[in-house]
Amino acid sequence: MLLIIGLGNPGEKYRYTRHNAGFLTVQRLADKYSIELKKIGCKAVYGKGKICGEDVILALPQTYMNESGISVKQLMSYFRVPVEDLLVIYDDMDIDTGSLRIRLNGSAGSHNGMKSVIYQIESDSFKRIRIGISKPAHANIIDYVLGEFSSAELPLINEAIDNAVDAVALIVTHGAEFAMNKFNQKKKN
Repeated sequence: MLLIIGLGNPGEKYRYTRHNAGFLTVQRLADKYSIELKKIGCKAVYGKGKICGEDVILALPQTYMNESGISVKQLMSYFRVPVEDLLVIYDDMDIDTGSLRIRLNGSAGSHNGMKSVIYQIESDSFKRIRIGISKPAHANIIDYVLGEFSSAELPLINEAIDNAVDAVALIVTHGAEFAMNKFNQKKKN
């Protein structure tokens, strides 16, 4: 069973911010595959269902971003999910807006949510989908990631979220390396 976690901040105030790209992707997965995110536990809202015939758990940690790992650790323990069956989806300033990068492992980079996850579960050997939000040219980093997408960014992010949903289906059916070969390409502007 794959545990798919979208990183973000809880609450309406943060719903459509750049830092919530992971939340938005998991919500779109839930909508596409009719998985209700209504159960509450492990400091998360979650739901069980199937993607392409395979059992999955979709989860949105309800801690703030920099404490996401607490919820991830509790979910993994509660559902007895090994690290190789964890997939985390999150925003990344180090790649262009609208681009995807799928990885099998690696460091957290500058992402505090991922730092928390790696620290809490004591491993960086899990699958992840990074959704590009680009670095701000002149803005404060915190204001930028907690800001809403601009009208110019919205089509790129919507496409990236759709691609991330498709990537999850490929990961479930064909494995992460197959999905990497399809989606880890530079976005053509």
